[in-house]
Amino acid sequence: MRITNEVYLIGGGANVCFGLSDDPDCHIYLIDTGAGLAIVDAGLGEGDSINRITANILAEGLDLADLKWLLLTHYHMDHVGGAAKLRDRFNLEVWSPAEAAEVIRTGDEGPPSLTIAKASGLYPMDFSFDACPVDVELRDGDRLRLGDLELEVIDTPGHCHGHQSFLLHGRDRRYLFAGDAIFAGGKVVWQNIWDNSVQDTVATINKLSSVEFDALCPGHAAVIVEGGRRHVEIAQRKVESLGLPQSLV
Repeated sequence: MRITNEVYLIGGGANVCFGLSDDPDCHIYLIDTGAGLAIVDAGLGEGDSINRITANILAEGLDLADLKWLLLTHYHMDHVGGAAKLRDRFNLEVWSPAEAAEVIRTGDEGPPSLTIAKASGLYPMDFSFDACPVDVELRDGDRLRLGDLELEVIDTPGHCHGHQSFLLHGRDRRYLFAGDAIFAGGKVVWQNIWDNSVQDTVATINKLSSVEFDALCPGHAAVIVEGGRRHVEIAQRKVESLGLPQSLV
């Protein structure tokens, strides 16, 4: 599904709006950099998701041979569970937050609270995290070339440790690929897991309030093509009044 002239939505389960791949996949984006294609986040990768993502790319008239990069925002399974499968199918170079890289490389199920998530019904009980090599470890402030475009890395912890958002300097707008840091309506996700932090979330909201961008591309729910920064401002007003943003779930 084409969002703009350079960004597509190629995956995401029905429980996060679009039903382009199997539940509980997050939104999976594709960026046409002008010199190769980059995927942002991988979904859980279960069921028929990888085949459906492949079909969605082809339906947009894009060439699978142009796929080059996989960018991961954080280590929760609905974002990285399918990373190894996508990497292997398309021979992708994998970029991840430096703080999350060892978890992704080893398939460590502890830090992402996978046992708790399975027990709560978020993921199938027989799901296992496939280790995925990480080629590039990303750090706050990194500015990297993606084909003809520039990508800026922003540490955005709060939802979990090692969470990053990506500011893409596009041809006619700036996109914030926010993972699970911020959502439409100024919402966040509060979860009873060890590394979900009120203080870090508030710090991230304040940090993002100074970032100029047009399109908000979150990991779930509505995608905002113009005026995306206003949704960060909603969250900031809430924390300035000593309150907390509403939870998405």
